[in-house]
Formats: sequence, structure tokens, C-alpha cells
Amino acid sequence: MASDFIRAIEDVAREKGVERGVLFEAIEAALISAYRRNFGSSQNVRVEVDRSSGEFRVLGLLNVVDEVADPRTQVSVQEAQAENPRLEVGDVLEREVTPRDFGRIAAQTAKQVVMQRIREAERGIIYEEFQSREGDIVTAVVSRPEARVVICDLGRAEAILPLSEQMPGETYVPGQRMRCYVLEVKRTPKGPQVMLSRTHPALLKRLFELEVPELHDGSVELKAIAREPGSRSKVAVWARVDGVDAQGACIGPKGARVHAIGQELRGEKVDIVRWAPDPEEFVANALQPAKVTGVAIEEETRTARVTVPEYQLSLAIGKEGQNARLAARLTGYKIDIKAEGA
Repeated sequence: MASDFIRAIEDVAREKGVERGVLFEAIEAALISAYRRNFGSSQNVRVEVDRSSGEFRVLGLLNVVDEVADPRTQVSVQEAQAENPRLEVGDVLEREVTPRDFGRIAAQTAKQVVMQRIREAERGIIYEEFQSREGDIVTAVVSRPEARVVICDLGRAEAILPLSEQMPGETYVPGQRMRCYVLEVKRTPKGPQVMLSRTHPALLKRLFELEVPELHDGSVELKAIAREPGSRSKVAVWARVDGVDAQGACIGPKGARVHAIGQELRGEKVDIVRWAPDPEEFVANALQPAKVTGVAIEEETRTARVTVPEYQLSLAIGKEGQNARLAARLTGYKIDIKAEGA
């Protein structure tokens, strides 16, 4: 019986990914609860489960005092020393009080408590796992789209993609796989609540880090991102090693790397521009694909006054001002664009 008990503990620990010690502590807590429930004892007790044999004992805890006021919780120093001569006033005497039929009762009453502790331990493990991935990306599988959220499966946990973090115009169907940014992980009574995002700029950054080895090894640095999810983004990159083409590395052979990222983001157009320490040069680069003939920076107002050939004006501004708007976000400057001679 005892060996079967130990084997069962080891099986559960392996299956659930819970440490044996956590399970033994849960069982001891459950047996204390079972003892008090079935024997109506107000005595302080602790339960000791042998980690090797599975045998258990119920030990009553009695405070050693000069004069006994409550025999349920106290014992005189004389009586205590009769059992253990080293005990003094203020010590605790442990006396075995295991009932004869306690094993059967404990098995019936402790199961629910033990399973609850196992569930709590599993939730704790899952929370730690996903909390460490906050700020990273995961592959999520759509479980069920609802009115304002999409419920996703992450394997060991469910996650929520709120309406505010969904890409405009993107549809979600059960079984669909997609990359998401882990926005936040909260601990709740029902387990970890994982909040996902498809619109966060850091999602684009993480996708580039996955696709571009030069970002991973540090030879290329991603300096800034401006994004309008589902439509268009601008990414500023910089080569930290001489001879490395930062833009080419991010674009990839025949555009394969940036194309794969655009596909993951359902066709979002991604412009890759070269970052520069000189703000005038950086602003000019940020307005690509338009050609810029002049940039004047006013640092006090954080304004960049840009001139372009007249035939490039609409391209520099972009449809509904998108190109100029993204360039302003990317550089941190308010951009005022005018045609030459205007």
C-alpha cells in the first residue's frame, strides 16, 4: 500500500510537472484538515509523511507550561519531561495521536484538497513560464473568436487577444496560427491570464529578430519603429560592424526576409530605412521612397523643415499623409514638407 502510494506520487509529479516536495506538503496539509474535520479536535497537530515509505503519523503539539490551563493545547513541564527530559517551559511536546482508522478517513477526505493543491502548483508553474515570456512573441492558435476578444491556445494556457490589440480588417478563424506579442501576464484564481497583441510595435521588432541573423548576433541594430498596424510600417536600422549592409540584411535575398514578415502581418508594407546619427540625414532617409533635396532642423521646436522636388511632393507626404506621419514618429521630429521654389 505504502509503495503504491509513493509510486502514485511520483507518477503525478512526472505527469503534472510538479515537484514531489510540493505534493507531499499538499498531502500533509490535507491530512491535517481531514483529522480536524473527522475528529473535531481543536488540538494543534502536524502530520508527518515519510518521503520514502509513505507512512504517516499525526503528532499533537502541546506547549510546555508550569500550570496547565487547557489540556488540549498544554502539558505540564513535569509530564513533558517524563517523555523527554530535555524539554523546558516554552518548548513544544510532540505526542503521536494517530487514530486507528485514520488512513481510510484520510483517503476519503484528503483527495479533493490534494487535487486542489496540485492544480494551484500547476497554475504557478504555468504563470512563471509565461511571465518570463512577457515582452516576447509566441505562436498562438485561435480557439474561438468572440464579440470583443479572440480566445487563443498557447498549449499550456489560454490567452486573450483584445479588440484594441487586433489588427484592423484582420479576421480570425478557429485553428488559425499566428505570431503574437505577449503584452501582459496576470495571476488570477483560475490560472495565468495572458494578454496578446498583434498591433504592438515590438511585435515587428521580434519578427525581425527571428528572421534576421545579423540582428541576433548584434552586427545590425534596430534603432526605431513606427507602425500603423495592418497598413504600413517604417523601421530604422544601423550597422554596428563595418562592411555590413543593414538594410540589405533586413530585406534579405530577393526580399525574402521582409516579405515573410509582411505575410505574417497580413500584407502590412514594411519600409526599411537607414538610421543616421545626424538628424538631417535621418529625416531624409525616413521619408523614403521620396527623394529629399534639403532638411533644416529646429531643435528648440523639434521641427524638420524639408524640401523636395515638386514632382516628389505627393510621394513624400504619402496617401492621406501616411508617409510623413510615419517618418515623424520614427525620427521624433515634426516634419514640414514643401516643394522646391514654393
